[in-house]
Amino acid sequence: MSDAVLSTTPLPTTGRAVPPWPGEEVAVRGGAVFVRRTPWTGPVDRDDADGHRPSAPARERALYVHGLGGASTNWTDLAALLAVRFDGWSVDLPGFGRSRPPSRGRYSIRSHVRAVVDVLEHVAAQPGEGAGRPVHLVGNSLGGLVSLLVAALRPDLVATLTLVSPAMPVYRVPPAFSRALLLLLVPGVPTLAERRLAAVPPEQSVRSMVRMCFGNPGAVPPERIEQAVREMHERAEQPWADRALARSMRGLITSYLRLGPANAWRAARGLRMPVLVVWGGRDRLVDPALAPRLAATVPDGRLLLLDGVGHVAMLEAPEPTARAVLGMVEGRPAGPSVAHSEAVADAPRSVRR
Repeated sequence: MSDAVLSTTPLPTTGRAVPPWPGEEVAVRGGAVFVRRTPWTGPVDRDDADGHRPSAPARERALYVHGLGGASTNWTDLAALLAVRFDGWSVDLPGFGRSRPPSRGRYSIRSHVRAVVDVLEHVAAQPGEGAGRPVHLVGNSLGGLVSLLVAALRPDLVATLTLVSPAMPVYRVPPAFSRALLLLLVPGVPTLAERRLAAVPPEQSVRSMVRMCFGNPGAVPPERIEQAVREMHERAEQPWADRALARSMRGLITSYLRLGPANAWRAARGLRMPVLVVWGGRDRLVDPALAPRLAATVPDGRLLLLDGVGHVAMLEAPEPTARAVLGMVEGRPAGPSVAHSEAVADAPRSVRR
């Protein structure tokens, strides 16, 4: 494990909240998901912190995967910064954002993994620079856990892996959660949870989410709060929204009970691509004490701890997060490593249904 290196590459400055990127539906097994696209912009035309004028880097591709209760819009700011190097795609997992629920109504971790693998294959297959090459995978919370399992299952698709407060298996309930959530494991209880979620007004849901997810809730720009309320109103009109949230939570808790190859900690030990672990010191949902443990578990790990930041560093601290991602990518040796080549050769070509 090493400390994350922060890139000095000049990043764009907008001075305002970036609006959500446009998107379209992408076919996956069992249906389709909504995927937003952040186009590559190229390097910013100014000297970096060392006084050097940047040359055009390789144009690569990245896929962003949101957390439980989130959406592709969670990546708007980070994707805009990383557009200096990446063509970016951000997915709404099945049942979240603008994605419809899976056809079989399953919200297991395995079903989310299948969807992300399908989107990765779609991204890698797009024509243009970067076609056919592995993609930089970035995930937060539930999306971080899913991304880790995707990288373990299909290393041929993943160039680097960034995990922002991933929902790694733990065996105690975080203080920010109600212990009643464990009742989601009891048959029939998720339906009750769905009804209770549906009864919460969108404004109250947003306020609660901000308090739980941000280290400094008072610093959230008002326009981001307004955007979140609009999105919550949109989700309130979707008949499947509360079911997706309650049953994905149940799927997450159930996944913690898995042993063997399906266990995320065991999967992390087998990763061979560069891995960046980003964690906020004020994360109330996933214990920051897990951060050094995870960064030390992966063979090629680096760690960025952000003081005063909560569970969603890509929203609360997009610039240092972007600089850590770029620092990892820029620090890779030229050409694929032997370990990565072996991982590609041994990678399974499909996800077990």
